[in-house]
Amino acid sequence: MKLHRQLLTAAVAAALFVPVAHAEVAIDVIGGSEITFEGLVQADGNWFDNDRADLNGSTGKNGKDSEFELRRAELVLKGKGPGNIEWVVGYDAKADKFLDTNAKYKLGGNSNHYLQVGQYKQPNSLEELSSTKNNDFISKATVTNTYAVARRLGVGYGLGDSNWSVTASAFGRELTRDLAHGSGYGLRGTFAPINDKGNILHFGLSYADYDTDADTLRLRARPNADLATVRLVDTGDMKDSDRISTLGAEAMYVQGPFKAQAEYFNAKVKRYDHDNYTSDGYYLSGVWNVTGETWSYKGGTPGLGLPNDPGRGMWQLGARFDHIDLNDGGLRAPAMVGGAPLVDGVLGGKMDVWTVGANWYWRSNFKASLNYVMVDSKKYSSSARGFVSDKPNILEARLQFFW
Repeated sequence: MKLHRQLLTAAVAAALFVPVAHAEVAIDVIGGSEITFEGLVQADGNWFDNDRADLNGSTGKNGKDSEFELRRAELVLKGKGPGNIEWVVGYDAKADKFLDTNAKYKLGGNSNHYLQVGQYKQPNSLEELSSTKNNDFISKATVTNTYAVARRLGVGYGLGDSNWSVTASAFGRELTRDLAHGSGYGLRGTFAPINDKGNILHFGLSYADYDTDADTLRLRARPNADLATVRLVDTGDMKDSDRISTLGAEAMYVQGPFKAQAEYFNAKVKRYDHDNYTSDGYYLSGVWNVTGETWSYKGGTPGLGLPNDPGRGMWQLGARFDHIDLNDGGLRAPAMVGGAPLVDGVLGGKMDVWTVGANWYWRSNFKASLNYVMVDSKKYSSSARGFVSDKPNILEARLQFFW
């Protein structure tokens, strides 16, 4: 870990001493490849107003209702060329894992028509595919964190134009050892019937199907707080799981400084010795750029540029509602009077989450975020012999530096 800290310190120092701050640092042209260096450092703080569960109590980090942590320390080398080849090697020094590490060949020189090999984000979920440094909220939506397939090793093919795209991928494990496993495939199609500057309407559908790891699957979710050590909804281990397939639907509308976005996920798990399991969830969000900036659109995902006035910065206000339902079953009457009811199926719980927040992007490299999260969850408890509610609130803050 000491080596990781030294590497991160050297990278940040190099970025800070570049004469003019840019979104990326040009390195050199080597072997016909234009090489640039990018980075992202995020530091988070979470303050918990607990209800029933102690959201940061299972690890006993500091004995208080708060946690502070370096969330990400991403270092990325990118290359353009030779010819129609683009490549990237990314590493997170905080999580000790590889990020995007792949090569892309643009067929006919068209950036919308390509073949990709290596580790990359799989073709599903608008929020998962969007840039991490421009997240609307500190934590991704509950359903995104639960259902979306992130980076895996694979082979992908993409075809599209300015207002539509189709992507297919066959994938396996994550590049870093002992992380996500399970071979499968993913498909995503997008269509933007309106795609003008400051006026965008986007629709998308995705489907991912893959093997579960060691025939065991567990779906669970934090209360939209990345530093929480407790999950308020949790299916437990479903040990006879074979495959999971997830259907996703997405929509986004941009009108000037306003953006509305929504996604729905429905997941089905094929099981050997039990009935198949189904769960679903969705989120709805809205963001307003108070200072008047708008979003761009490319390859089926939105992009956010620099502030109109770098010295003043870009201010955003946003709100999001999340819902996830991990219940697929019910309760049967006990076998004898006074006994506990029998669980028929899987009762992983339900959770609704409201998040309100503000972001401030300053100049080209800095961002500060503040979120307030209100949670309403309910899950079956065998000890209580019934459903138990838990309604905590969380204050979240993030400082971000990127180049």
